Amino acid sequence: KKEEKNTVGKGYFDGNRVNMRCPPRGTEIPAAPSSPGSSMWTTRRDGEVKLRMEEQGPGSEAPKTVHQLFQESVSKYSNFYALASKKNGKWAKLTYKMYYDECWKAAKSFLKLGLERFHGVGILGFNSAEWFIADIGAILAGGFAVGIYTTNSPEACHYVAENCSANVIVVENHKQLQKILEIEHRLPHLKAIVQYGEEIKEQRPKLDAREKQEEVVSYLPLSHIAAQMCDIWAAMALGVQVYFAQPDALKGSLVETLREVRPTAFLGVPRVWEKMEEKMKSVGMKASAIRRKVAAWAKGVGLQTNLKKMDGRLDEPVNFRLARQLVYRKVRKAIGLERCTKCYTGAAPITRETLEFFLSLNIPVMELYGMSESSGPHTISLPHAFKLGSCGKVLSGCHTLIHKPDMDGIGEICFSGRHVFMGYLNMEDKTREAIDEDGWLHSGDLGKHDKDGFLFITGRIKELIITAGGENIPPVPIEDAVKNAVPIISNAMLVGDKAKFLSMLLTLKCVVDADTGEPGDELSPEALAFCQRLGSKATKVSEIISSKDKAIYTAIQKGISAVNEKAVSNAQKVQKWVLLEKDFSLFGGELGPTMKLKRPVVAQKYRDRIAQFYTDTEPPSGEPSARP
Repeated sequence: KKEEKNTVGKGYFDGNRVNMRCPPRGTEIPAAPSSPGSSMWTTRRDGEVKLRMEEQGPGSEAPKTVHQLFQESVSKYSNFYALASKKNGKWAKLTYKMYYDECWKAAKSFLKLGLERFHGVGILGFNSAEWFIADIGAILAGGFAVGIYTTNSPEACHYVAENCSANVIVVENHKQLQKILEIEHRLPHLKAIVQYGEEIKEQRPKLDAREKQEEVVSYLPLSHIAAQMCDIWAAMALGVQVYFAQPDALKGSLVETLREVRPTAFLGVPRVWEKMEEKMKSVGMKASAIRRKVAAWAKGVGLQTNLKKMDGRLDEPVNFRLARQLVYRKVRKAIGLERCTKCYTGAAPITRETLEFFLSLNIPVMELYGMSESSGPHTISLPHAFKLGSCGKVLSGCHTLIHKPDMDGIGEICFSGRHVFMGYLNMEDKTREAIDEDGWLHSGDLGKHDKDGFLFITGRIKELIITAGGENIPPVPIEDAVKNAVPIISNAMLVGDKAKFLSMLLTLKCVVDADTGEPGDELSPEALAFCQRLGSKATKVSEIISSKDKAIYTAIQKGISAVNEKAVSNAQKVQKWVLLEKDFSLFGGELGPTMKLKRPVVAQKYRDRIAQFYTDTEPPSGEPSARP
């Protein structure tokens, strides 16, 4: 079998695209829950589901295939630029017609390599034209496009590739290739590995559609639904030009690309907006006293004016127009968003403080909400219809149910519509948990609607901390409040499930290695400035913890005490806390690809520290106590 597989064409060549995952040989595929096309879900790779058609609106539109969508885009935007890649310091671009042709070349290549119907093409690399072309090529060839995170270990890559029965795996470089070579002997369906990397040599047409097109920067992991929908599918449908950021985008180079491209729309996960905020505050602190006063005045005007706009009062006072000239335009230009009319955030919770910071600079950051299982967005905020802290209103053609609401109207958020997924591949039990008998997709998130139909997320069912006294406590609002009260804090995680009181794990803001993404020991510029204002001479995280720096520990306790004063009950007060030596990161495994906190990982990693909170014989007094 292995010899036969190798002679079939397993080898390495300079291809131009690919990506996917699939299930292991010998896996018993569960029977469809009912006759083909009559069920709301399926776990079969070749299964059918009932389309959730509606009598009117977007839900009544005729279904179309990826191929049909792409053909329509090519007919509309044929000579518009579609993809832009930085090659040797210059932007190499493909038009929509070139893009379409390359995808078909990839599809034919995959078939030649032995891609079978409903089998996977795994894609392992950073955002690029090759990634997009491999993804779409796999679909055009009748296979599955399966994104694999570049941070995955060989074993994690094996899980994905085996589960989707990958026939082909496309890798970006030698480093990613080595992961697949390490596990290829355990992938019985694998027939070829494609490594790309050479520049696409195409004649660029003489046209520039910049004024006619939306332009975006692709930098979020393409294995995640947010980037898939924004960068590939929505971009294709709307004729958007996509520029690819550098692989170290999330380690510091993103703003440089934004300044160069000047996108007209930008989606940032909360951590990206928070990092921008931190950098801007750090720069602001170094400005002259006069500049700081002008900035503070402009931010005050900006916040008040934009809050009034949210309430429908659209008039712009003279001082707002003056502040736009003096401050707002310069800020937008500095971060590359001077042409951006749509700034969005999603994939994880964002604090009200961060939203207000950007709103004060006349940069409204609007929230999206959805799941991978709902093909991305389910609700959206719009420039003329958004509220701070809300995820907006449900998209046309989609439906929301608040399941089993309590007295405050809070219940589990459930979705319905044609955007709901078919099911989890080969996972019938998990699919039944997600989709109920009436076809509603259960999100696991808690939320409510206000009187105007805006959706507000209040917590997550699985994240709820249930104390020994039986009180249900959503951790995120408390964590956000602590981070806002103590600017030196980078990450906070509340613990106390089944315990008598709440405690908190804290990390400090530090310098991150630009190459590896690993948090270091040196304090960040903002953290250093915080220490200096308090009279502390500490420059490292380890110095603060080893000496239990009095000024810093006192400031943290003061901040937490202030948060506790606003708690709705004693059960929601933070009684103990500890500073950890390392900040949470993607590198350390505590954060996911969209920088969302992976609570089970943190709980396991610091289980001894957490246990120590509750080993004292004396109960907490009400004032938070710190542990070294």
